[in-house]
Amino acid sequence: MNPRRIGFLVYPGIQALDLAGPMDAFAAATLDNGDGAATPCYEGVTIGLDAKPVFAESGLCVKPQFTLRTAPRVDTLIIPGGAGMRDPKTSAWVADWIKTRSRQLRRIAAVCTGVYGLATTGLLDGRRVATHWRFAQDLAQRFPSLQVDAGPLFVKDGAFYTSAGITAGIDLALALIEEDHGPGVALAVARELVVYLKRPGGQAQYSEPLQFQAQSRDRMSDVASWIVSNLHKNLSVETLAARARLCPRQFTRRFKHAFGTTPAAFIESVRIEEARRRLAGYHGTIERVANSVGFSSDDVFRRTFERRLGITPSAYRTRFGTAPA
Repeated sequence: MNPRRIGFLVYPGIQALDLAGPMDAFAAATLDNGDGAATPCYEGVTIGLDAKPVFAESGLCVKPQFTLRTAPRVDTLIIPGGAGMRDPKTSAWVADWIKTRSRQLRRIAAVCTGVYGLATTGLLDGRRVATHWRFAQDLAQRFPSLQVDAGPLFVKDGAFYTSAGITAGIDLALALIEEDHGPGVALAVARELVVYLKRPGGQAQYSEPLQFQAQSRDRMSDVASWIVSNLHKNLSVETLAARARLCPRQFTRRFKHAFGTTPAAFIESVRIEEARRRLAGYHGTIERVANSVGFSSDDVFRRTFERRLGITPSAYRTRFGTAPA
């Protein structure tokens, strides 16, 4: 499989995390070849207005790999936000280039105020969009043809994706990865980045789910996300099947198809991974750690931990833990 090329626009006054967050998420997405090696799902490239290095709002310096003139063909274009994109001169410059490339792109995504550059193209006219809550009113005033929604973390409308600010770019990237490669790959990236697969709530901690997630053909991703956030609860097949609105046999079959493993094995793996993190951070006694991640007893926890990792919990803490001050 050839990696999909993702293009990231960079410009003076970019918000660094709008660029680095999604870029790292796409870089972490891999497929197992079955021989112990992994194939990257994406190739990220940076595209500058010209060849000059640019400084982000934070002072971080970014040297673009390509320019608008030399940019290769990309599958997906990501437009990070930042003060620079709210400058009409910059957004107009970017918009002209996007319009010449739009038919070659499978999808275009704007993070935070990156939507200003995309809105200037006219391609979003009549569409629902999201942006950082602080700029929603200004965006609506400058582009009255847009349906600006300050609530959701991100929105899909056709081939166009827009998101709220800063870390919401990671939420959007995870959704795009899931759309391309399924919930298993997206969850692996979320665990690698130590973030929610699907963060609960919206910018105001209350919003409707993103349409293409709510109507996903695979409800298992929602269940997997809930598992990761509720390790201390009863995670029986019956409980999870009820959450997915399936009978236990259907749920087990669907879950295994989505993640390549049984619910029990998945839950055990996630519990052990979280236990490792808590042991290293000295979150109480071994018994307390065992209970906090959902093991029925510290004895079951110890035996499972040693079977999976070849080391006891106490020895693991001694080797990798950071003692509290």
